[in-house]
Amino acid sequence: MYMKDVVVQNQVGLHARPATFFIQKANEFKSSIWIEKEERRANAKSLLGVLSLGIVGNTSIRIIADGADEEKAVAALVELVESGFAE
Repeated sequence: MYMKDVVVQNQVGLHARPATFFIQKANEFKSSIWIEKEERRANAKSLLGVLSLGIVGNTSIRIIADGADEEKAVAALVELVESGFAE
């Protein structure tokens, strides 16, 4: 299991469009991936799961992956979040 914390850079957070980008990137990996905000955890490959966390801008989240490509998965998702989803 591999995890890393990252702060959501874009103003509006993980609303529908950036959440879709996040999920598409997560689905490129074989590992099981979760996103955690405070004490709540959701499947990072599920749009409803990610949206249910209500992640807004400047929120710290934890990305957790478990599987064969867990480190690559976390690194790619952290990079996407840090880029601000090109918004």
